Amino acid sequence: MTKHIIITGTSRGIGFELVKLFAKAGHHVLSLSRNNKAVSDLNLKNVTALPFDLSIENDYKKVSNFVSKTWHNKVDVLINNAGLLVNKPFDALTMNDWESVYKVNVFGVAELIKTTLPFMTKGSHVVTVSSMGGIQGSMKFPGLAAYSSSKGAVITLSEVLAEEYKEQYISFNVLALGAVQTEMLEEAFPGYEAPLKAIEMAEYICDFSLTGQKYYNGKSLEVSSTTP
Repeated sequence: MTKHIIITGTSRGIGFELVKLFAKAGHHVLSLSRNNKAVSDLNLKNVTALPFDLSIENDYKKVSNFVSKTWHNKVDVLINNAGLLVNKPFDALTMNDWESVYKVNVFGVAELIKTTLPFMTKGSHVVTVSSMGGIQGSMKFPGLAAYSSSKGAVITLSEVLAEEYKEQYISFNVLALGAVQTEMLEEAFPGYEAPLKAIEMAEYICDFSLTGQKYYNGKSLEVSSTTP
């Protein structure tokens, strides 16, 4: 069955691969990224690439307008994949650093969920991509105070929303990723080589977003074969 899927952070890495996977499977995709050229240049059928910034309030209207006019008020899956990472010692982090990271990784996730919820029905699935760094008790790394704490925040947010919307049968789950070879990993751990490629993780997330709501709600799944 064809699904209507929204994905953020699609200009590179896992998000870029997700768009291609869903398109190949015949689903309708709304690709959201500050740089929409990478996806637009693919010229994929059933894919719309909108320039979108999670930290700009007015950009959310683009999403609601598109869904209401083009998708006839229907969203089956939202994948919150976009993330912002600042790698700095704690005492070097400024208020602007904290605000920038949380605007994308927490406030933006919350606002996009709020924007898409009116278009979701029984069986819809919200998947938020977090990090092993956001899991309580996991190994932590210097320089990632803002990033890791923000990734912990969306785990709790998803748990609360799962409870709040359980009577509508809308599911909220989190995938806490370990090391995947992406540009963001290089920013966090320069020179480190991860065992998984972006396409391999994208394949897992693609499948989970379409089927995971049958088995999970309000859960945080650790998808990690190694640390970092």
